[in-house]
Parts: sequence; structure tokens; C-alpha cells
Amino acid sequence: MSPPVAPPGWSRWLVPPAALSVHLSIGQAYAWSVFKPPLESALGLSGTQSALPFQLGIVMLGLSAAFGGTLVERKGPRWAMTVALVCFSSGFLLSALGASLEQYWLIVFGYGFVGGIGLGIGYISPVSTLIKWFPDRPGMATGIAIMGFGGGALIASPWSAQMLESFGGDSSGIALAFLVHGLSYAVFMLLGVLLVRVPPRERSAESGPSVLAGPQVSADRAIRTPQFWCLWIVLCMNVTAGIGILEKAAPMITDFFADTSTPVSVTAAAGFVALLSAANMAGRIGWSSTSDLIGRKNIYRVYLGVGALMYALIALFGDSSKPLFVLCALVILSFYGGGFATVPAYLKDLFGTYQVGAIHGRLLTAWSTAGVLGPLIVNWIADRQEEAGRHGASLYGLSFVIMIGLLVVGFVANELVRPVDPRHHVPAPKEAAHVERQQSESA
Repeated sequence: MSPPVAPPGWSRWLVPPAALSVHLSIGQAYAWSVFKPPLESALGLSGTQSALPFQLGIVMLGLSAAFGGTLVERKGPRWAMTVALVCFSSGFLLSALGASLEQYWLIVFGYGFVGGIGLGIGYISPVSTLIKWFPDRPGMATGIAIMGFGGGALIASPWSAQMLESFGGDSSGIALAFLVHGLSYAVFMLLGVLLVRVPPRERSAESGPSVLAGPQVSADRAIRTPQFWCLWIVLCMNVTAGIGILEKAAPMITDFFADTSTPVSVTAAAGFVALLSAANMAGRIGWSSTSDLIGRKNIYRVYLGVGALMYALIALFGDSSKPLFVLCALVILSFYGGGFATVPAYLKDLFGTYQVGAIHGRLLTAWSTAGVLGPLIVNWIADRQEEAGRHGASLYGLSFVIMIGLLVVGFVANELVRPVDPRHHVPAPKEAAHVERQQSESA
């Protein structure tokens, strides 16, 4: 499958909708917490066990993005989106079979392993193409598309909750909900597969400036630089802080106010998940666009520094005020989403556009690590606290202190980022030959 080259006069503004169709679909992963309570009830699982499909999915996202990044650069976005469609939809179908048979391992394998591969390939599929179409506004371009991943749960959370209410929260109802998800997302992702295009060899002035401007670094050289690993720590810490809330959002807000005069209902908890998704989505376009104005390093100072302050406020005063709890959580999730959307532009600033998609894929192993670390910290500590007889907000106090420490580590790592040493730059003739070869293959 050759990368489809845009014909003369084709508008670059058609690429973000193609990317959105994929990212809005795979963004369902952020609504996994809606399935946690019915799975725990139907299959007798603990909170830690019910998080396994999500955790494995994030692990496979990072691994498939890392190992498939170079292949995606070579094969192009249409091939990548097709692979993502097949894997992500198949993951739901396998999960439906697992729920029907009450075989939880099959849900973990389907949603986590197979679906996780679809998450990773789908996530990076449009990023490099978007940066090449919008080298003048990389933060905005990637933010538009990647906000779909954050906003996917805004659609999926109430949709999934309504299906579970209609079909039932037992194993057969869960299986039917998984089946509907898999088929529906396959159709929606197909729109992106058919619409996406790569830039032509000669760019018009309307399409923006030249892609290969400034120093360029290959993926193999990038991972040998301290800048890559500083950014890896920055992303890992920021994601761990956000995903710790997001993965357990519905049970967390219920626990926090269970002992108050106004406990949170199941419907309100699902609404809270949707609100977090809205903040996640808004942060991806809002903060990443802001980074085009104030710079990537400065915006990450906000994500990590103010994020630590928000966690401190929740830990100290969150159980005494629902508005404060919700507001701080929304800010944290907006930073979480903004961090994802800004990092491709940060990579482009440091390493150029030469192999930015492959570099981005390798960096997403930080997401894999955080996908295990965040939920593990929150769920494991909450389970241990519950076993010790504690309840309510006290289940999460220690977790929040740990998150503050991790954000401080990320803040320090961001301060250590410097321009890449010229010895890592790709010589211009080699770079040009590589681009020429890729374009010849796609013609």
C-alpha cells in the first residue's frame, strides 16, 4: 500500500479530519473506567485486576509505536491507519467473546494486547504527516488531531454507560457493548483511511514553508542524545500523574465523597469521566497551540509545576469541596492532554522533521511505562488502604503525594533540555537523498 500523494490544489486542512477519525476512535481507551465496576461485579475482579486491559493496552501502545515508528514512516499514514483499524476493532471483538464466555484473560488479550497494537500504530499514524503539512504551526496541527484521542472518551463514556444500562451490566451485556464498539469504530476509522494524503514533492506557498528546515537528526542518533531521555522522563512523569486519575476516575470521585451528605451517583461519576475527557481534549489543542507562542520548554514548566500544585490542593482540601476536587482534576487532565499534543512539536524543535515520526514512536515507550506506573500506584495503594480498614479520600492520600514527587522530577528533567549537539545532525545531502527515495517509493 503506497502512501497516497496529494494532487495539485489539495488542501492541507483535510488532513486533520482524517487524523481525528482515527484518534477519536482509539481515544475510547480513556473511557475504560466505565467498564471497571461492571467487570468487577460480573467476574469478581479487584480494582487492580480490572485495570489490566487498560494497562496492557498502554504498554502495547508504547511498544508498537516504538517498534513500528520507522515502518510507519516508510509505509505511510494510510497503511498505518489500516493496521490500526484492524487491530483496534479486532481487540473489541475478542473482548466481546471473552466477556460472553466469562474468560477474563481473553478480554485482557483482546483489548490490551491486540487492541493496544491498534492504539500505538493509530496514535502515531498521522503525526509525522501533520508536521510535514504544517511545519509553520506544528503545535496547533498535532494538537488538532491528538485532541481526538483525548476527546474520544467524551463520546465513549456516556455511550458506553448507556449501552451497559440498556444491555445490562452482566457478562452478556458487557459482551454486547464490546461488540457494538468494535463494529462502530471500524466504520468510523475507515473514513480516515480513505481521506488521508501525504504532501507532494513540490510544496506551494499556500501549503506552508519547506518541511526540512533547520538541523535534522535521525531516529537512531536521537535516542543516543541526553535530550531524548530528558524528554522521556518529562513525558513519563506527566503521563503518570494524569493517568493515575483518569484510569480510576469514576471509582475515585465516588470514594472521595462516599462519606459525605451528597455522595456521587454512578451517572454523575460517568459524567465526571466525560468532563475529564473534555479537559483532556481541550488541553491538547489549547496548550499545544499556546506552545507555538511561548515555547515548548515554558509550556512544560506550566504542566509540571502547576500540576504538582493541583495535586497538593486535592490532597489537602479535595474531600471538603466537590468543585475544588473537580476543578483541580480538570486542570491536571488538561496538562496531561497538552503534554501529549506538545511533545511532537518539542521533538521537531530539537530533532527536525527528518524522522520525527519514528522518534516520536520511540518516545512513547514513556507512555507504556506510565500506563503501568500510574494505575499501579493508585490501585495498589487504594487496595492496601482498603484492606487496612480505611475508606473515602484516605484511600488516595499517599498516591497523590507520590504523584507530586514525580511531577517535580519531570520539572527538573525539562530544565535540563538543551539544543542537540551538531555532531548528531544528519548531513544535508544524505537527508535529501532519503527524502527523495521515500517520495520515489510513494509515486
